Amino acid sequence: MNDVVDSGVKPGFCIRCGASVKLAIPKGDNRLRRICIDCDFIHYENPKNVVGCLLEWQGKVLLCKRAIEPRYGFWTLPAGFMENQESTIEGAAREAYEEATAQSDDLRLFSVYNLPHISQVYMMFYGTLKDGFARANEETLAVDLFHQSDIPWSELAFPVVTDTLTRYFETNEQNKKGVYCADILSRPGEPLQIVRHRD
Repeated sequence: MNDVVDSGVKPGFCIRCGASVKLAIPKGDNRLRRICIDCDFIHYENPKNVVGCLLEWQGKVLLCKRAIEPRYGFWTLPAGFMENQESTIEGAAREAYEEATAQSDDLRLFSVYNLPHISQVYMMFYGTLKDGFARANEETLAVDLFHQSDIPWSELAFPVVTDTLTRYFETNEQNKKGVYCADILSRPGEPLQIVRHRD
């Protein structure tokens, strides 16, 4: 194991034995890891998966107004972090129900976004909003169905939401199928910086 490298990050404590950890590059690795100074347990940290839904009803799409931070009061697609022991599609369906009491019987993968600057991967599913029904829940101030021309583009919460909606309307117009993939390099409130991998 290499010597500890000072990265300015506070290492913390071992989740296995509670001893202090140090930042070092393990033998055979090429990245800094948190390593226990007593039991040598390596604390691997991996990207978080976020799953969500773009639900459509009679030419309109469902948006939720956020009742929590970050981006309180901004509009978003129902989405959130995956839970353990669930599939991506199960997680997307759960988030739609938790945030908007919304359901769909025909969810399918629409897009995959990499956000390397915050170590997240988004998987957005498309489907038909069952019975056109949605209702705000605890994490949501309001829900509404929007035609493309009525979407509050300047009030969307996250770059992923903006690009997902943009791609949805573009693919509808061009009658394209398939899963879209891109890297989003910008943060909320910044101009959209995106590297597209598939058109």
